[in-house]
Amino acid sequence: MDRAEIVHENFLKRVAAADFPPSAASLTPGDAGLLPHQMTQIFRSQVLSRQLDRTSRKLQAQGEGFYTIGSSGHEGNAAIAAVLRPGDMAFLHYRDAAFQIQRATQVPGQSPAWDMLLSFVASSEDPISGGRHKVLGSKALMIPPQTSTIASHLPKSVGAAYSIGLARRIDPEHRQMPDDAIVHCSFGDASANHSTAQGAFNTACWTAYQGIPLPLLFVCEDNGIGISTKTPGGWIEATMGQRPGLKYFRCSGLDLVETYARAGEAANYVRRRRKPAFLHMSTVRLYGHAGSDMHTVYMKKAEVEADEANDPLLHSARILIENGVLDRNDVLSIYNEEEARCTRIAEKVIARPKLETPKQVMASLVPPARACQHGNGPSWQERQHIFGTDAKAQTAPQHMARLLNWALTDLMLEHEEIVLAGEDIGPKGGVYNVTSKLHSRFGPHRVINTLLDEQSILGLAIGLAHNGFVPMPEIQFLAYLHNAEDQVRGEAATLSFFSAGQFTNPMVIRIAGLGYQKGFGGHFHNDNSLAVLRDIPGVVIACPSNGADGVHMLRECVRLAREEQRVVAFVEPIALYMTRDLHAEKDGLWTSVYEPPGTGEPIRLGEIGQHGDGTDLAILTYGNGYYLSRQAEQILNEQHGLQLRVIDLRWLAPLNDEAILEAVAPCAHVLVVDECRATGSQSEALMTLLAEQADREKPIARIAADDSFIPLGRAATATLPSRDTIVKAVLELTGEGS
Repeated sequence: MDRAEIVHENFLKRVAAADFPPSAASLTPGDAGLLPHQMTQIFRSQVLSRQLDRTSRKLQAQGEGFYTIGSSGHEGNAAIAAVLRPGDMAFLHYRDAAFQIQRATQVPGQSPAWDMLLSFVASSEDPISGGRHKVLGSKALMIPPQTSTIASHLPKSVGAAYSIGLARRIDPEHRQMPDDAIVHCSFGDASANHSTAQGAFNTACWTAYQGIPLPLLFVCEDNGIGISTKTPGGWIEATMGQRPGLKYFRCSGLDLVETYARAGEAANYVRRRRKPAFLHMSTVRLYGHAGSDMHTVYMKKAEVEADEANDPLLHSARILIENGVLDRNDVLSIYNEEEARCTRIAEKVIARPKLETPKQVMASLVPPARACQHGNGPSWQERQHIFGTDAKAQTAPQHMARLLNWALTDLMLEHEEIVLAGEDIGPKGGVYNVTSKLHSRFGPHRVINTLLDEQSILGLAIGLAHNGFVPMPEIQFLAYLHNAEDQVRGEAATLSFFSAGQFTNPMVIRIAGLGYQKGFGGHFHNDNSLAVLRDIPGVVIACPSNGADGVHMLRECVRLAREEQRVVAFVEPIALYMTRDLHAEKDGLWTSVYEPPGTGEPIRLGEIGQHGDGTDLAILTYGNGYYLSRQAEQILNEQHGLQLRVIDLRWLAPLNDEAILEAVAPCAHVLVVDECRATGSQSEALMTLLAEQADREKPIARIAADDSFIPLGRAATATLPSRDTIVKAVLELTGEGS
């Protein structure tokens, strides 16, 4: 008999014999304000959670169920759900089935047993993920689904909590939470040690320390072990008990009365004071980490049996019986009823439809569009006032950095729900002055100078997006994204996929990056690899090569986020921020006059740019590569008589294959110019596209950066494509150089 069945048999025998674990609590239901019917409901939620765990293991044994990490031992979180409101967004620990079941009792029309069992068998009718994963979550219950990445949901819980106070000042169109809501975020004791969790705790404390509203309830469910690694006794209290700005509460998750009382105190503190709190709930873990985990291999049998003897369901049964709420027969009847119900439902869900085709699986990679209000934008007088002396400067050609600044200004004027966040973007105006004056124009609530933590910046953005804002976080340098890439990969980009499009976190992530930068140097500030973004399904990658395109592409990125709920990475080539000239000093060919909203031609997702219409050769490129190719094109035309076309991809994901193939079709040769490293660069996808779908007789070649980090000083461009290497490659490909 496995441990799950041992726990089951122990419960039946001990309840029948009135053999209960002793109580160490001094609180009565009256002290906690718990009524008999509430206690019974909490117990039912706990029992259903337990029976679902048992059923999931039976389904797996039959080859019909998957992913058996359960909630047994953690059923105390049902009492936490009982003190919260359905409008309090909850980011749940994966052992919180009892929480979701209890919250379902607060919202009419819910069927948690049916819904969760559909998830267990990966049915396409699973109401949260559509059969894509066994996750806790519910749109009706305000529970976004979480990934398995350790603690990755903590940063966005901080952002979501911050958004509640911000929404009091700025009422976003798609707001999700009321003014008096709080955010709940639960996790295990092992997860609390993760750097992501520690960053979230620090950010919460840093924010609260300054008196900024942050109604967030952290709940640490401490079972003393992470898979097989034990948490040192007293560690959580020692590390979390005295954090500045974070109120500490403690309870035993084995005692539903104490948990209800202490959780109520903590929630009331958060709700009334608008400050974060940390609820430390001690509990036990039953059955091991997951169905395949033999915890008796790394734990002594006596330790396993001690946890099983402390089964929270036995504690709950004792409390109910001692207080005259139920008798032993009532307890056993509830337990057996829930088992029978799970068995009946399991027999039915096995037959429900599953995902079968790639199209079905990928249906929610891209979020659904949503209706958005469209105003007329700011008046001429409003724009004149906000731009001040910049209004006159807009009549003269300007470089990319200034044009992007004005585009951001106009976007923020038109859409009040846009919020910028990042390091040094406030009074300083960013490292390259792209956000100059925005802080004074729109205030610290819409241009947020964050602490230096990329995980927290992106977490803030995800949380803001959960509550109807359109965040535009800034990552100061592309190389710094690696500190926080899982916030994009594991959280932002997967949310629509794992919630069947019900939950989204639209945003535009502005990233200064790529190579050729003068001044700052080395690979920390020159990172010529977009691979970290390219392989994330559903993420849009935009990369303008000039200011005029940058303005219109940024507007399209915001439209994609607002209306299509997309996650967009807007990569700004640092070396082109201040570039004015193309061929000769003071020719001004890389500057443009600013086109205000409603003027000029928009650049839609996937729309490529093209210079020239020659047919001797097409250059496919983007960013700095487009700038260098334009320089090379003049030399090739004037000195070698070649008629070229230079194609600017603009949008690196998703690629517009049809437009690319149509653009190169008339040309005798194609050269791909990629400033990123040969391995993992965009050029790999482009060469594959050309090899598979273009004219097989058409000679194609590529030049890309060497697989090297970028050094400091004069050698900074040694590994990168240049004007001269492009000229050489074209001549070799066309045979003109022989």
